[in-house]
This record gives sequence, C-alpha cells and structure tokens, in this order.
Amino acid sequence: MKINHSLWALAIVALSALGLFAFREKPQQYEFKLVTTIESVVPGGLGRSRMITSDARGATEEREMRNFFSMVGINFKNVRENDALITDKITRMTEEGWELYNVTAGVYSPGVTSDATSAGSGIFITRYLFRRTK
Repeated sequence: MKINHSLWALAIVALSALGLFAFREKPQQYEFKLVTTIESVVPGGLGRSRMITSDARGATEEREMRNFFSMVGINFKNVRENDALITDKITRMTEEGWELYNVTAGVYSPGVTSDATSAGSGIFITRYLFRRTK
C-alpha cells in the first residue's frame, strides 16, 4: 500500500498541533485575601483604629489597633505596637503560603471647618492584598 506524502505531512502537522495544545500551561488561578489597616489620627486618642482581614467569601476578622495620638500628642509606643501587629500579620500569612501582592496607602483628612471641629483629625488607611495559588 502506497501512502500519499501530502496526507502523511498533514497527519504530522495535526499531531504536532494536538501536542502543543496538550502541554500548554493553564492560566494560574489564585485566591485573594485583603488586610486593611485603619489608623486613627485624632487628637486625644479619641479615634478608633482597626485591622480588618477579609476573603472572597466575605469572612472577616477584626483586630483592635492603637491610635496614633494620646492626650499629649503622637504616641510612638502606639506606632511601634501597630507596626509589630502588621509585621506579625504579614509574617503569619507568608508562612501560610500567601504572597504580599500589592500595597495601597492613603490618608483622609477632612480639613478645618469654620468651627475648627475637625482640625487635625483623619485616618491613615493601608490595604495589603495577598494572593496564593489555588
């Protein structure tokens, strides 16, 4: 039996194409977790500061943080405690296989109103986006 060379070439091309598709990498799939820190910048320590962790299913965990200010001004002990809390969270998540993928920070300060009630107040917010492969 004689084999047609063009049919043979077509079979080789078809098998090669199938081989390429069979070994093509699938896109990486990730799960995400968001950690948001909200640090109060309110004189007298009257603000509320929190660390909120949430996942794609809507589960949340909330931890209290220290306010930047006390009655006498900025409280560096509180800043150090917040830094330690954030660093501990990042370390634990990294140990669990999470990658710190993106960090976004912002400040909200309403400014001074005519009665000066909001002078010097505001929040410092940071969002830490983590991801890991599914």
